[in-house]
Amino acid sequence: MTKTTTKLQQLLNKGTTYFKQTPESELSRKVSVDKWSKKEILGHLIDSGINNLQRFTEIQFVEKPYRIRTYHQNELVQANDYQNAETKEIVDFWNALNHRILNVMKQQTEETLNYVIELDTDNSCDLRFLMTDYVEHMEHHLKQILK
Repeated sequence: MTKTTTKLQQLLNKGTTYFKQTPESELSRKVSVDKWSKKEILGHLIDSGINNLQRFTEIQFVEKPYRIRTYHQNELVQANDYQNAETKEIVDFWNALNHRILNVMKQQTEETLNYVIELDTDNSCDLRFLMTDYVEHMEHHLKQILK
């Protein structure tokens, strides 16, 4: 898990630096009506973080296998109105949320990392995969933001 937590910290540092140095006009620019702006992509990462923090903590005490609930990505970005949110607020929130996630990741043991997660009726994974996938998902979207 050390490799994953180190990567998450590096992504947070890189993303925070970018958001603090980039003009609001660039962060809010939408290339088309149906595409997210950079602020909205960050908002999506916040929604992902909220949902995954709940998953990472709930699995510690609920019946196994843990059954994952999906969430409505587009609707959450719209409902939270990240496009019109103050950039500093959402960057600070993203950082605080992910520092909490980092803390939870660092607490895991081999036993907890092997907890089974049911993705759907035919697919399952373990907590280690879900945590690693969370960081890879963040990396994917930060690449979209940083280009």
